[in-house]
Amino acid sequence: MRPRNIWIDGALASADAPHLSAFDRGFQLGDAVFETLRARPGRATALAEHLARLRASADGLAIALPASAEADIAAGIADLLRAEDLAGPHGDAAIRITVSRGPFFGRGLLPPSDAEPTPTVVVQAWPVTPAPVAHLEHGIRLVTTAVRRDPSSPLGRLKTTSRADHVYARLEAKRAGADDALFLTVDGHLSEATSANVFLISGTALETPSLACGILAGTTRDWILRWADGVGLHTNETWLTTRDLAEADEAFLSSSVAGILPVTRFAAQPIGDGRPGAWTIRARADREAFIRSGDQVRER
Repeated sequence: MRPRNIWIDGALASADAPHLSAFDRGFQLGDAVFETLRARPGRATALAEHLARLRASADGLAIALPASAEADIAAGIADLLRAEDLAGPHGDAAIRITVSRGPFFGRGLLPPSDAEPTPTVVVQAWPVTPAPVAHLEHGIRLVTTAVRRDPSSPLGRLKTTSRADHVYARLEAKRAGADDALFLTVDGHLSEATSANVFLISGTALETPSLACGILAGTTRDWILRWADGVGLHTNETWLTTRDLAEADEAFLSSSVAGILPVTRFAAQPIGDGRPGAWTIRARADREAFIRSGDQVRER
């Protein structure tokens, strides 16, 4: 379903109306940050965590958000979900929050020192598209991308809208007949997929790349690590290789909107027995139940 409305700078607006200045630095330079999250039923999952990460990313680019930004955005999400008929008991929404530095009519990379632009804040919402049945029943296929991650880059910790490397990697995956691509670090260790964290399971050990591998600290990643401790899996955040992935019993990806998706093939070779594993299936079911239950509201 095509969105009818967006929320921008404190008010609802028609999705068909013009919204941004051509001089907005988010459009011109990717000088912007964003978050994506899920809301079901009418409740935004891990909203406090996403808003905290949004502010941290904005601080990293010295984008000055007002003190009221979190409360304003939370109210904007609620207004938008109602306007899009996604706030009811059956509502299941994917939400994107984007904050750019705002419009500046001069040129150059540095923001102006005499008059800081007013940030542009946008919230969008779409009905969640269910994962393809084939992905859940047969798993997804991964390859590696030629784009490499530098773990020493401070940008790895910021969720910016400068996503050309992610687009390039996803195009590589499509050309290779795969569903997604994995970034490797400059020295060949696993980092993350184009919009998800990666996990491996061998026996009762659950492993995922360390935050030092140039990855974003995903909110669903944090939930999985807590979940694993509660179901008897032994967690390890570490440096992993493509060989570790190829030899794992199970593998899956995690993200806020898509949830947990089984990975059953890497570089055209099966992982484990080539079918979604029992732990992966349980993790997805438990995560979906958690989102439906609203436990995240009581947890925070």
